[in-house]
Amino acid sequence: MSTDLRVRDMTAADCEAVAAVRIEGWRTAYRGLVPQPYLDGLSVERDAERRREHLTDGDGSVVNVIAERAGEVIGWGCYGPYREDGGRRTADGELYALYVHPGHWSTGAGRLLAAELTARAAADGYPRLLLWVLKANDRARRFYERAGFAPDGAEEDFVVDGVAVPEVRYAMRLSATAAADASRGRASAVSRTSTARLSPSSPSPSTQASATRQ
Repeated sequence: MSTDLRVRDMTAADCEAVAAVRIEGWRTAYRGLVPQPYLDGLSVERDAERRREHLTDGDGSVVNVIAERAGEVIGWGCYGPYREDGGRRTADGELYALYVHPGHWSTGAGRLLAAELTARAAADGYPRLLLWVLKANDRARRFYERAGFAPDGAEEDFVVDGVAVPEVRYAMRLSATAAADASRGRASAVSRTSTARLSPSSPSPSTQASATRQ
């Protein structure tokens, strides 16, 4: 099933499809983890508009890629500078989001996206790639651990509709070797166009459905 899978840069034309993947990922992966009324109120139209705004208002610091199978967008991920409280950027990178449509979980799309994003972050010179994941999201945590991330001991709450949801931070140390190793995982399935970069002003928890905060 993975033979027709590829990764490419996100464009403005992908915003609605990315929003649909993201929201379906939230509703499936976060059921029972965040307030259900919040999940029920998610809107593809509103989220797609948010994606368009970030594409047009971006400062070039965030890289966005999608996974596509037979012309259908089935996954999305993005990374950029890691931001401390208050928005101050650090030398590290942050995986803001990694989503795969639940109908395509366990098909290699998440692994391909993770390999592509990791390789690009390493090539961009980030010494580490960090991410935040819901503490109770066991599936996502296993996914990131298999991809080479490990918890670094940091924890904080992600507030959803006034409810504090615990998160843990994961980290991966990057190097030229890591970039080469990750590149082997993406191989000929990866297709590149002009790089799509966004503003880092929009985080929220992601998934295999879940990494972080976009």
